[in-house]
Amino acid sequence: MSFLRNRAGAIIVGVIGFAIVAFLLGDAIQVGTPFWQASQNEVGEVAGETISIQEFNDKVEVNSNNFKQQMGQSNLNAQMTAYVVENTWNQTISQILMDKEIKRLGMQVSKNELNDLITGKNPDPQVVQNFGDPQTGQVNRAQLNSFLDNIKTQDPNSELSKQWTQFLVNIRLNRLSEKYNNLVKNSLYVTSLEAREDYSQRNKLANFKYVSLDYSSIADAEIKLTDEDYKTYYNENKHLFKNPEETRTFEYVVFDANPSKEDSIETKARINKLVTDFRATTNDSLFVSINSDTKTPVSYVRKGQLDPALDSLVFSASSGTLVGPIFSNGTYRLAKVLDVKVGPDSVTASHILINPAAEGGLDKAKVKADSIKNLIQSGASFAELAAKFGTDGSKEKGGELGTFARGAMVPAFEEVVFNGKPGDLKVISTQFGVHVIKINAQKGSSKVAKVALVDKALASSNKTQQEAYGKASAFLSQADNAKSFDEQVKKSGYRKLIAENVNASQASIAGIENPRELVRWAFKSDEGDVSDQVFEMDNKFVIAKLITVSEKGTLALDKVKNQIEPMVRKQVKAKKLKEKLTNALSGVNSIDQLAQKVGKTAVPVQNVVFANPMIPGVAQENKVVGTVFGSKPGKLSPVIEGENGVYVIVLNGFSNPAPLTNAFKQKAQISQGLVQRAPTETFKVLRDKAEIKDNRVKFF
Repeated sequence: MSFLRNRAGAIIVGVIGFAIVAFLLGDAIQVGTPFWQASQNEVGEVAGETISIQEFNDKVEVNSNNFKQQMGQSNLNAQMTAYVVENTWNQTISQILMDKEIKRLGMQVSKNELNDLITGKNPDPQVVQNFGDPQTGQVNRAQLNSFLDNIKTQDPNSELSKQWTQFLVNIRLNRLSEKYNNLVKNSLYVTSLEAREDYSQRNKLANFKYVSLDYSSIADAEIKLTDEDYKTYYNENKHLFKNPEETRTFEYVVFDANPSKEDSIETKARINKLVTDFRATTNDSLFVSINSDTKTPVSYVRKGQLDPALDSLVFSASSGTLVGPIFSNGTYRLAKVLDVKVGPDSVTASHILINPAAEGGLDKAKVKADSIKNLIQSGASFAELAAKFGTDGSKEKGGELGTFARGAMVPAFEEVVFNGKPGDLKVISTQFGVHVIKINAQKGSSKVAKVALVDKALASSNKTQQEAYGKASAFLSQADNAKSFDEQVKKSGYRKLIAENVNASQASIAGIENPRELVRWAFKSDEGDVSDQVFEMDNKFVIAKLITVSEKGTLALDKVKNQIEPMVRKQVKAKKLKEKLTNALSGVNSIDQLAQKVGKTAVPVQNVVFANPMIPGVAQENKVVGTVFGSKPGKLSPVIEGENGVYVIVLNGFSNPAPLTNAFKQKAQISQGLVQRAPTETFKVLRDKAEIKDNRVKFF
């Protein structure tokens, strides 16, 4: 009590101070993001400019949709998604760095220049692509002018106006990038001296002899490496160990849960049970929807569109035949042939798409579509009505969809255009809305079959999955640290795999199809950590141990010691062999005397050029050939440490090429190579100099 009374004032002041600090901290936490979570919503930072996850996700979504269209797929697998994310990241870096360079240099695109890129004599390639006539390859001026007149009537906040604004932004950015690259290209210059030197390096021939002692002449077992050997090599070659980005290396054990023999028997039994009901059903579409894994719509297909194991059987069967079950690529398939006929290979069509949501319902949209159809039948222009009433991108091309083969459109649309005849006008409904369709032309003819498909993929049963997970869990329970992890691998006989130098955005690892969750764990963990969970990836369960964290920058010796061991051993061998060859050089006057002294033969070499430093029958030896072209005839060289051994050479002489009479042509050839590399090399320099923080591993 006496202690408390004597120090009451100090204690009260301390408590009040602590309360004030706590209050301020609490207020800061409520008002803003705490400093330790400062990058919680940032996917990265480039040259001081932050990239929010929302902004980046928007770009990824756009690029994903474009990639889906290019690949003709509705979904992207893990590898494709990773590819899109990586491309989006590189695009974002490029755009930020290029913007900063362009602003620094004061480059601009004037309003008149932008207008000229749209409507001028030499329009931007994007304008040609979007408004071009496929027949001439030139811009369709009437179509472009019609679109520009239409855009003037649009609300600035409409989707079409936003798309057009982004289109103009892209053209402006492309033009600025072109100006910047031209500025760099125009700064490149090749002198006449450089041209003559390049000509000489490619055409001047050297003839020489050499004596070599191969590194393989000393067995690896004879070399005992010391710490000093490693340090010497490391210090002499530090430039080789610059790590451009942080990487992780980890070991992992995979527990497979692939379908067992029992799973295969069970799946085959399920598909066999469907045969009788499938043959008897009168509603094939409903049957497929209920019983098939992929629920492929019932439609006409041409030969080659089905799985190869099924295709030939279907097209040799008559209408009403049930084919299968056939097992192929991990799936059992049944096919019911509903009709066989000869039909067109492709169709050219146009449409006007009406959006039911904008018309107040499906019935009202159908009424509007019927009215448009009547106008067309009365002589109105299909293209003009498409531009006026259409709601998709085809409206800008008069509703033209171009020419397409079977499988390009949804079944209901395809049914109409392939079964109708040229000139037909049809009104149909699909999941996209109500269509007024005009069949412009049909091309080719071949046998087609209307097929209902039922498939059952061979999948692992719960029992198989649980058995594999049980093994993985049992392993993890005994492997809670690096030492016990290795002990369990050795004890159980499991195969231990290694993923070396994995970067934060890596999308594939040997034996694992979608390793992103595992990679994220690795980048949150410390060296020696064992995963605290069993990672589930498709039909695999994985447990990992983090071995090495390699930070960005020059790697420490201990991080590269195992990696450089072969080179260190070679350097130690080189030291021994150089000493032997140097001693042998003492007192000799010719290459043949040296060869005799070391029990070798002097090897003659003819017609070697500096630009291609290959020694016939050996390999590429840059140092050796470089020494040759820097030597005087008849003089023995010092000992050269090469890639495959140590060498001594003697130059016999050169065969000089004819004098270069036209340096201009040589300069042009060199310049062309420089110009081609300029954009890539320029961006590489900008990227190397920029401070880039990559936080994608937190989100993807």
